[in-house]
Amino acid sequence: MTENETTASHFRVAVIGSGFSGIGMAARLKRAGLKSLVLLERAHDVGGTWRDNTFPGAACDVPSHLYSLSFRLNPGWSRTFSGQEEIHAYLRQVAEEEDVYRHVRFGHSVSGAYWEPEANRWRIECEGRPTVTAQFVISACGALADPSVPDIPGLSDFTGTVFHSARWDHSQDLTGRNVAVIGTGASAIQFVPQIQPKVGRLDLYQRTPPWVIPKHDRNVTRLEKWLFHNVPGAQQVFRKNIYWGRESYVLGFVKYPALMKGVAALAKSHLRRQVTDPELREKLVPDFVPGCKRLLLSNDYYPSLDQPNVDVITDGVEKVREKSIVAADGTEREVDTIIFGTGFHVTDMPAAKMVHDAEGLSIWDRWGEDLEALKGTTVSGYPNLFVLAGPNTGPGHTSHVFFLEAQMRYVMSALRFAARNGVDRLDALPEAQKRYASRMQHKTRNSVWVTGGCDSWYLNSKGRNVTLWPGFSFEYALQTLRFDPHNYRIRKEAPRRVRGGPAAGAAGPAADRTTQDAGAPQAPGTPRAAEPEEVGA
Repeated sequence: MTENETTASHFRVAVIGSGFSGIGMAARLKRAGLKSLVLLERAHDVGGTWRDNTFPGAACDVPSHLYSLSFRLNPGWSRTFSGQEEIHAYLRQVAEEEDVYRHVRFGHSVSGAYWEPEANRWRIECEGRPTVTAQFVISACGALADPSVPDIPGLSDFTGTVFHSARWDHSQDLTGRNVAVIGTGASAIQFVPQIQPKVGRLDLYQRTPPWVIPKHDRNVTRLEKWLFHNVPGAQQVFRKNIYWGRESYVLGFVKYPALMKGVAALAKSHLRRQVTDPELREKLVPDFVPGCKRLLLSNDYYPSLDQPNVDVITDGVEKVREKSIVAADGTEREVDTIIFGTGFHVTDMPAAKMVHDAEGLSIWDRWGEDLEALKGTTVSGYPNLFVLAGPNTGPGHTSHVFFLEAQMRYVMSALRFAARNGVDRLDALPEAQKRYASRMQHKTRNSVWVTGGCDSWYLNSKGRNVTLWPGFSFEYALQTLRFDPHNYRIRKEAPRRVRGGPAAGAAGPAADRTTQDAGAPQAPGTPRAAEPEEVGA
């Protein structure tokens, strides 16, 4: 146990979570010289969603060389689409080599963060742990942190085994058992092919079939690995080719949804090649435009459904009994195990309910499901708070890590601004936030997510996109490249008093200033703090 864990209770920066965003943010802060740092992690290892999702077949659907931190490229990826264990090992390696572990407090489940305006700090409560305070808080909880389980009548009466794919029960041997899988999203299409050969019977309850296209997954060749290890820039070129290929998806998703007809043709051809039963094939054809829901990649999902021990049920679940499930058409099927592949709480992200302003109101209390954040990162009324993976920062087409890194750069720019200009409070202006949120909805209005004819987790119950970025990812990277003080209400730190004398240069406490005051350029020749000191100590 480090000194950080045993003695310190106040920090310059507190990060909540230690997945991709938490580790990446901590690494950047440490590289900038920050020592007063803590990461609060509810589990007992780093890794976030790649620590938690250990279901059979778990893998990323974004190419490995793009789904990694730009400043910590991994030349040793074994496959073009890496599996859970390899991604988790990568994150642990980054945390180790960037010296992040020493700042992590494991077993610290944050129950609430409360802004204390008089002390100008955040008070962070952790279940069964001492209180932590910090001047700045960075929520790195992630969008796929908390599994969503539907409220099905009678579920509590079921006497068999029940678990969500994100909390896979490895103690359960599914061999020969009657298994019901509820949900057909990105997780289900990965674990269903893995368990289908083992189970006695598999009932797949499908509310809406997904669009599935081929997954071009393969082993990374020895030559490629050698090039990535030994030729400077080779991996960057490979990564950039993947990146620009993914950017082309935006043309169909946001700009010209009619282009998705080509994707539909590809997916239908994939289905015809892999499913021989015409009745089953009919069940698996979606009735919405590809991309309206997440476009899925798989080479083995369809063949696993075209097996004698699998039944795809499209009538929905009406209720659960002690040893069975009753479908909406009244058909009752005996079952030993229920596995939910029903996704996560996304539009009601965890941070929105745990972070409270000076009046004790959470972000969720203020906004409900109409979540808003300036550049997806800061929320008006919640000073010195940064939310990674916030509203409208999700990609519908490319690596989420790219967006996280754009946010990290924005946070670093904000912290450097604060340190260089003696600012101790940053609060997004409500009018700036509102303008930004309105722009997000305007850019989304003709997208496939709104016009594609489906009901997805991208939209809240009002049909409002609070999840995805409606455009090219490089546009988001450009707009978050530098901190924009004109969009914030900022406060200068109170001048430090010289021992035995009055405050140097002022007579009063810290006060709100205009952004122009705090952001005034330094006089020519004024020495700037060295880079490692620019985010504070």
